[in-house]
Amino acid sequence: MTGMKTKLFAIIVAILIALVVVPGCSRPTPEGSFEGTLAVYHAGSLAVPFQDMGAEFNKIHPNVEIRRDSGGSRSEIRKVTELGKIADILASADYALIPDMMYPEFADWYVIFAYNRMVLCYTDQSKFGDEINKDNWYEVLDRDGVVYGHSDPDLDPCGYRTEMVWQLAEEHYSKPGLYDSLQVDDIHKNVVRPKSVDLIALLESGDLDYAFEYLSVAKQHSLKYVELPEEIDLSSVEFEDFYATAKVEVTGKEPGTTKTLTGAPIVYGITIPKNAARPDLAVEFLKFLLDKDGQAVMERNYQSPVVPAVASDKSKLPEELRDLCIEN
Repeated sequence: MTGMKTKLFAIIVAILIALVVVPGCSRPTPEGSFEGTLAVYHAGSLAVPFQDMGAEFNKIHPNVEIRRDSGGSRSEIRKVTELGKIADILASADYALIPDMMYPEFADWYVIFAYNRMVLCYTDQSKFGDEINKDNWYEVLDRDGVVYGHSDPDLDPCGYRTEMVWQLAEEHYSKPGLYDSLQVDDIHKNVVRPKSVDLIALLESGDLDYAFEYLSVAKQHSLKYVELPEEIDLSSVEFEDFYATAKVEVTGKEPGTTKTLTGAPIVYGITIPKNAARPDLAVEFLKFLLDKDGQAVMERNYQSPVVPAVASDKSKLPEELRDLCIEN
């Protein structure tokens, strides 16, 4: 009898081992769940909400590995259009970059899904932090010993939007020469980094006194900030005509060329590139992002969602996304 029990035990162990090592016999996925790898390339300012979004998405689809690549939106798009990287989703802090840099070869639609505003961040260590406000911030930045920073306009929308804020401020406060004084070419006064979130560590270490960021980023990282007037913070449709008076020149598509960008309200866009490896996973992620659960994730991370999302052309959207969007 003991011998029979030993043989039976050995058979059971062998079966269990086979279930683990034989292809196709791994742990089953939940009903309706997807599996595989999803490559999400996104603006640096979306790092916190998209990390949370991925965690929530994985509760439904635990066998999907989400690989996020974060950086300045222009830089992220160039990885796809110039460096041959394969992204299943591309999310930009400036929706206009998608048609400008990806049409027609890499995309032919986008969805507007979030908005933001510019603020000036600081910490308890910042010089004159106890007296700065929306009426004197530009004077504080000009004081001796004060160091401020922004992201690279050629790589990151937050960078060229900062320069737009400076131009609008010159007009709004009636301070001729303000833009040129803020744009001073001095790495010990005006610090530039590839993407805006790179400045946070410098703020926290005390190497920077002030940094121009999005409101969502300021709140996500518990930074103090100056709320700028709506006339210059690029947040309001009401002032879009005034915003359009700001112009910033950045590098163009071809080496040695430039492109002029025009001020506009801060609006985020997202698309599925035409060469995506897993468009099915991308659609599923966007369904989650654009619906109520995804909107809730954005809101708790201080990233304001556009509700309902706005499609550039609903007829070109994947069919599963059309009911979640309105036409532009």
